[in-house]
Amino acid sequence: MTIVEPAKADYASLLEGDRIAGRAYTDPQIFAEEMEKIFYRTWVWVAHESELPEKGSFKTTQVGQQPVIVSRDRKDQFHTLVNRCRHRGATVCDQPNGKANGFTCPYHNWSYALDGRLRGIPYPEGYEGVVDKGDFPLHRLRTESHLGMIWATFNHDAKPLEEFLGDAMPWMERFFKQSNGYPTKVTGIHKFRFKGNWKIQLENTTDGYHFPMVHKSWMASVDEETANMMSFMNDPEAVTQDLGNGHAVAIMAPGNSDLDIDDGAPLQPRFDHVVADLRESGEYTEEQIRRFVRSIHGAGFNLNTFPNVSMSISFLRVLVPISVDETEIWHLSLGMDGGPEIVNQERLRIHEHFQGPFGFGSPDDSEGWERVQMGAAGDPDMPILLNRGLERETEVDGHLTSHVTDETGMRGAYAMWKKMMSDD
Repeated sequence: MTIVEPAKADYASLLEGDRIAGRAYTDPQIFAEEMEKIFYRTWVWVAHESELPEKGSFKTTQVGQQPVIVSRDRKDQFHTLVNRCRHRGATVCDQPNGKANGFTCPYHNWSYALDGRLRGIPYPEGYEGVVDKGDFPLHRLRTESHLGMIWATFNHDAKPLEEFLGDAMPWMERFFKQSNGYPTKVTGIHKFRFKGNWKIQLENTTDGYHFPMVHKSWMASVDEETANMMSFMNDPEAVTQDLGNGHAVAIMAPGNSDLDIDDGAPLQPRFDHVVADLRESGEYTEEQIRRFVRSIHGAGFNLNTFPNVSMSISFLRVLVPISVDETEIWHLSLGMDGGPEIVNQERLRIHEHFQGPFGFGSPDDSEGWERVQMGAAGDPDMPILLNRGLERETEVDGHLTSHVTDETGMRGAYAMWKKMMSDD
């Protein structure tokens, strides 16, 4: 019998400038190629250093569809290891996080060090001259970090992480200013899945256009000052910018985009109790108190780093592709490690109100994402439009820039997608 291979996708015709065929969301072959050409070739975010606070700490996650372990060894080095025993392929760790001296396969008890070295084989008599332990470590991914964010890649020839991040790095520095000089820590994590392609969520993070429509119930639930802060539809300073390499920034609250700059505006009355508590402690100056309160809402922008993590206002949003029509989202709330706990508590309450499991934002967003997936299946070749703001883009500091409701960031992400998918 002759097996006919499916025709390779023509990415030049799938993505033509300001529109992409709906088939890019629904074709399993395209999804499989995305795993090989994007998720297994470039840098993929895997952890924040605060999730691995001590020597021996680990967490399990995925790079594309590959299960991996991120570990911190006895020398304080971070490693990303494929969660697959070199003997018969069983996973060697089934806990989401924890602390360990190493990892042992439950099937035949082959044991591995925190850096992936094969340490022991039970009943080794049958392996003399057959297995050299040095030849069978857990498969290691190249792992690098920047500002506490850890990325990994299967591609050991990939460009250095900082070169890949490029002009996203200054925005990362701005994002972590919300920790006010303290180390940043992950204070909680919420995971959920939606029935849709991973690229639908990738688009959403720099999509300011949907906000007043999809999130109008949230806008109605908050105080007037918060609603005004997020009323950016007619704000000329609210912009989105293509940063290159698929990365983009969407500035929704320009007044908070650099927390080192204080315009002297009155603090929100909703935080009067925080001000009173910090004053009563006697530990902080008035200037520090203003800085703490101004940082509660976060950095004022979404920074999307291609392909799987965004630093979104005050939390991390991670996308994990499950299949062509299912994606898992991880929301990691952030706080200060060592700062006043009342500020962390307020930040967590705000996170819960919008992004938490009973909040307003996530259910509204995921409903929209699933509707896009269902609609794209209706006519896979009908194009999805990415053309909002195309005629009002300008170049600012070498980057295409337009209003935050425009699709400049999406066009940049898809240009990177097309480049990687077309590179054989």
